[in-house]
Amino acid sequence: MNRLISLSLLLLFITAFSPITSQKKDITLKEIWGGEFRTQGMDVLRSLKNGKEYAVLNYDRNKKASTIDVYRYKDGEKVRTLLNSSNFPGVNYIISYELNKDESKILFSTELQQIYRRSSLGTYYVYDTKTQKIALVSTNKIQEPTLSNDGTKIAYGFQNNLYIKDLNSNETKQITQDGKKNSIINGITDWVYEEEFAFVRAFEWSVNGDKLAYIRFDEKDVPEYSMDVYGSDLYPYPETFKYPKAGENNSVVSLQLYDLASGNTSEIDLSKYNNYYIPRLKWTKENNILSVQLTNRHQNAVDLVFVDAANNTSKLILEEKDAAYVDITDNLTFLGNNSFFWTSEKDGWNHIYQYDKNGKLLYQITKGSWEVTDFYGFDENTGRVYYQSTENGSINRDVYSILPSGKNKVRLTQETGTNSADFSADYTYFINVFSNATTPYIYSLYESKSGKMIREIKNNNDLRSRLSSYKISPKEFSTIPINGEDLNMYMIKPLDFDPKKEYPLFMYQYSGPGSQNVSNSWMGTNDYWHQMLANEQDIIVVCVDGRGTGFKGSKFKKMTQKELGKYEVQDQIDAAKKLSELPYIDPAHTGIWGWSYGGFMASNCLFQAPDVFEMAIAVAPVTSWRFYDSIYTERYMQTPQENPSGYDENSPLSHVKNLEGAFLLVHGSADDNVHVQNTMRLVEALVQENKQFDWRIYPDKNHGIYGGNTRLHLYTLMTDFIKKNL
Repeated sequence: MNRLISLSLLLLFITAFSPITSQKKDITLKEIWGGEFRTQGMDVLRSLKNGKEYAVLNYDRNKKASTIDVYRYKDGEKVRTLLNSSNFPGVNYIISYELNKDESKILFSTELQQIYRRSSLGTYYVYDTKTQKIALVSTNKIQEPTLSNDGTKIAYGFQNNLYIKDLNSNETKQITQDGKKNSIINGITDWVYEEEFAFVRAFEWSVNGDKLAYIRFDEKDVPEYSMDVYGSDLYPYPETFKYPKAGENNSVVSLQLYDLASGNTSEIDLSKYNNYYIPRLKWTKENNILSVQLTNRHQNAVDLVFVDAANNTSKLILEEKDAAYVDITDNLTFLGNNSFFWTSEKDGWNHIYQYDKNGKLLYQITKGSWEVTDFYGFDENTGRVYYQSTENGSINRDVYSILPSGKNKVRLTQETGTNSADFSADYTYFINVFSNATTPYIYSLYESKSGKMIREIKNNNDLRSRLSSYKISPKEFSTIPINGEDLNMYMIKPLDFDPKKEYPLFMYQYSGPGSQNVSNSWMGTNDYWHQMLANEQDIIVVCVDGRGTGFKGSKFKKMTQKELGKYEVQDQIDAAKKLSELPYIDPAHTGIWGWSYGGFMASNCLFQAPDVFEMAIAVAPVTSWRFYDSIYTERYMQTPQENPSGYDENSPLSHVKNLEGAFLLVHGSADDNVHVQNTMRLVEALVQENKQFDWRIYPDKNHGIYGGNTRLHLYTLMTDFIKKNL
């Protein structure tokens, strides 16, 4: 194995987390899930248009109030408070806020009721910064309210219809009439778009606020899924919603344009393009020109189309094709002349391109065997492009600037680990968030031109200090040669590791397409649990990112196409075999666990390699891709009708007869994402093969299986299972 972790990094960790091992405390599950190790951050950071100031949402727990405060970038001094909730009776905490373009209005929420992963119903107010008055947007709980650029109007969704409120006249107009649950949705995405295209608001104001573009979803022919909600009443009730599984009908989508002056709505004809899905809408810098991203059902062709709202005509500007699939991103960025930036994997790695308004390539801005992982924007004053990438190794992230010609590249961050930037409106400054495996989050102010750090804004030194009294082992990064690839890996050994002993091996992974678990970043809750397992139960925890995961080029990521669960499972099995050859690994005690895609993987590894794994834990697993949603599954597998062997040969359901070890299966009964049907089918298959196993269903819990004491209960269950079986 080729060691990636440097001696200095390891020494830094050991120095930071002294004293002697025997004097240190064990991490407990109650501390993990009680928030003892929670990090501090900057909540809802917004750069103001002057480029010299930024706003942050602050909470005062004692006064039960919140404020939106403004600070100077240069010295960090607080200069004013934009909004104080305590000034308005009945308004306690501000949960989120947005400013319109000229910052004359602040739209903020005080109550949010979650629907699915990204969607919610909420109570919203508009605050006028000049009159210092607030106005309730609606007495109803509404979805995705959005201000026009000039702050005079607000559009929102309610009960599958769209409404526009004039803030000057206080009049509200319902602009769609046919919205109906499980039938027609206007301007708000359906379940599968929300989950897989990662957006909820499917409407956009034009630049001048005279038109509203929106997507209409006709989901009448989409099959329904029903979950029983047990609650506390005498009788459960069904929660029924439209969910297109792989190969089934999807919503029929159409692009609509509403003209505020005439009150008329027009449907835009997109029939000559790949228009099965409409995953993005965005107005360009020209008031009447709307950009629309369209894709086919296989998602291997994306059309960027410009719609002229003045005459309802359209034009194909750019077409992106790939043998496997084309990712949908939010990187499309327009300049004043309507030239635009676009990211693409067409040369085998994700890079930035600039095109003119007609789709003619101007520049491939970045090149190399590394990935652009975020596009931050373009400073028209200096002509520099800002982005984040893996140029310093696939497990790290750094911030760079470069000219569109590809010349004069500047690395703006110097600390090795994960760096991400939030730029001021004029690109003079950026706030960098840095962490690595030994350093909790540090927020610092940098000059964008030179990358010079001006000052530290906030750190988590208190947490770092408190953790020095706990048993925490260094996370050792390396690569492991498996199946012709050097796979990224980390290993956590007990703090008092003895190379002459043999330790059980416990593997953790997710393994989904484009994902990454092995990253040089600060710990999450699972990391704390893994530390607890390593030091309390004397085991070695390992994570390997196999083929199909991300940030190592398109070929590496897309090689699992049409075969989800084949190469990834083989990589975990072969990694376990290779690790078991180490003198300090006990080959007779190997376990694996994962959640969601990771649960699918853990099940397959235990079933397909009973001679390698002695136990597995699968939480909320997919057990057959036939049961999962259309957009995600077909992106990687095509439909079951087209690829039946890919679906069935790699399904855990096809391998249950091989089960020999200990198996724990966990699911939430109200999982709207990976349905509990997956677990029930696997249970039945195991029963029919007379295979014994342990399982747990958490009533009314969704894919995250949380709420109240639930996470503590779940991780106690898994910890006890590991103690008993590993």
